[in-house]
Amino acid sequence: MDEFGYLAVILSIILGLSVTQLLQGLSQVINARDRVRIYGPAIGWALLLLVIDVQAWWAMFGYRNRHTWTFVQFAVLLLETIILYLLAALALPMVFATEEIVDLRANYFRHARWFFGSFIAVLLVSLSKDVIFTGSLPGGFNLGFHLFWIAGASIAALTRSDLFHKTWVWVSALSFIIYIAALFFELH
Repeated sequence: MDEFGYLAVILSIILGLSVTQLLQGLSQVINARDRVRIYGPAIGWALLLLVIDVQAWWAMFGYRNRHTWTFVQFAVLLLETIILYLLAALALPMVFATEEIVDLRANYFRHARWFFGSFIAVLLVSLSKDVIFTGSLPGGFNLGFHLFWIAGASIAALTRSDLFHKTWVWVSALSFIIYIAALFFELH
């Protein structure tokens, strides 16, 4: 096993746990739908986080030819996957933990500052990853995407506007699809 193959094991496990967390949350909402008050942004972010987790795993393939690693380089990749897992844990409540009615809107806003604060953190870690690996921030489109999402997540952390949150999840999904198409469509 090469160096990255060895390091990628724990990164893949954490991303796998994040995907599992999201799929369990979604399946619990579906199975307990008679006692769950649906809130679109909560479901939307859970689905978008699934795509983000897959994209993170996909993008890590780019490190496969790196044979010399420092602990800081590995730690920044590890931190990114850990934060993605924490975001997954905040996205949806464990519906089967209670027999009461579960209000996804109330849960969403109860965790909004933590969720979007963590989202900002993962974006900052992503930017720092480029600095740690290349010595500079990413190029224009990539940097612009990160700054756009940091700005939107900052507003989302501070506002309780239903209109903003319902719009922001769709804008985020669309912008992330564009981001993937522009930068990660092919495996390199």
